[in-house]
Amino acid sequence: MLALLAQGSGLGFGAGTAFGPLHNLLLNVTLTRGWRYGLLVVITPLLTDIPIILLMLFLLEQLPPELVRLLPLIGGVFILWLAWGAWRQFRNPPQIDAARSGDTNISRETILKGMMVNFLNPAPYIFWGAAGGTILRDGLEQSIGHGAAFLLGFYLVFLGIMAVLVVVFDRLRQMDARITRGLSLISVVVMTLLGIQLILQGLSG
Repeated sequence: MLALLAQGSGLGFGAGTAFGPLHNLLLNVTLTRGWRYGLLVVITPLLTDIPIILLMLFLLEQLPPELVRLLPLIGGVFILWLAWGAWRQFRNPPQIDAARSGDTNISRETILKGMMVNFLNPAPYIFWGAAGGTILRDGLEQSIGHGAAFLLGFYLVFLGIMAVLVVVFDRLRQMDARITRGLSLISVVVMTLLGIQLILQGLSG
C-alpha cells in the first residue's frame, strides 16, 4: 500500500509541475480575480476526473479511433477560445470590488471553465488510459484500500502543488501592475500555442 501511495505521489508531482491548459487557466484566473477564484480552479479535477477515470478504465477501449482523435481538436478550439477571453481581459483588466468578488455567477463560471478545460484536455485521458489507469487497476485488484492509497497520494500532491501555485500567482498579482500584465500576456501566448498544438494533434491523428 505504501508503494502505491508513493507511486501516486510521484505521478501527482509530475502532473502538478507539468504546465498545461489547467495551469494556464489557474494563472489567468488568479491574476485577474484573486486567490479565492484560483482555488476554485484547483478543485475542478476532483469534479471531472471520476467520469474520466471510469471512461478510461471501462469504455475508451471500445470507442472508434475516429472519435478519440476528435478530442484534441475540440480541446484545442476551446483553449483558443479561452486565450481570446484572456487577451480581452489583458486589454481591459476587470475591476473587482468587494461586492463583486463574492458573486456566485463568477464562481460558477470559474468552476465551469475549469471543468471544460479538464474534459476537453486529452492529457487526463492519456494519463488515466496509460500509466495512471494501469496502476490504479492493479491496486484495485489487490483491494479497494490499495487503489484508494494510489489516488490519495496522487491528488494530495497534485492539488497541493496547484494550491501553492495559487499563492505564488496571488503574490505576484499584488506586485507591480506591469509584472502582472506581463504574466497575463505570457499566459495568453502559452494558451494560444497549446491550443494550436492540440488542433494540429487532432488533425494529424
